[in-house]
Amino acid sequence: MPPLVLASSSPYRRELLTRLRQPFEWASPDIDETPLPGEQVEALVRRLAETKARALSERYPNHLIIGSDQAAVLDKQILGKPHNFDRAREQLLAASGASVTFLTGLALLDSASGCCLVDAIPFTVHFRSLKEEQICRYLETEQPYDCAGSFKAEGLGISLFRATEGEDSTSLIGLPLIRLTSMLTDAGIAIP
Repeated sequence: MPPLVLASSSPYRRELLTRLRQPFEWASPDIDETPLPGEQVEALVRRLAETKARALSERYPNHLIIGSDQAAVLDKQILGKPHNFDRAREQLLAASGASVTFLTGLALLDSASGCCLVDAIPFTVHFRSLKEEQICRYLETEQPYDCAGSFKAEGLGISLFRATEGEDSTSLIGLPLIRLTSMLTDAGIAIP
């Protein structure tokens, strides 16, 4: 069984991957994440997930490398990581009473053969109607400035939701474990 590598610096993705109880290494891929002109969101996350995995293939030549990338979409606009309070407040005000779809690209690269499985998994969050005071209290408490969409679903961010919709709630956090388990099983890794 080839060893696993997670092509990500995200502590959230690392925490998720530990749930599968498989040993793995992780390394941060250094790639340009700029969308290509006219690139649709699904194509973007699929391309970036595969690019992240392939970026580590020389360093890990006989491994299964997992790449993942996520984009949040509101009214056909991509919501990036806010990085600060003001941008996070703006994102959550725009999401109030609306639905945000998260598309998570997932790639599993066999670096020895070059074969790569790639998919994109959607998950939708339906937000409650939020007052600005609620949003500010949430942001001051959790400070989710490194999260696309400005919330942490695994934390207090769940209180902002009216409902969620999708096949794999872990895709919302950035690593769709249900689909990844299928990919790893297809690659010969027994889980559990």
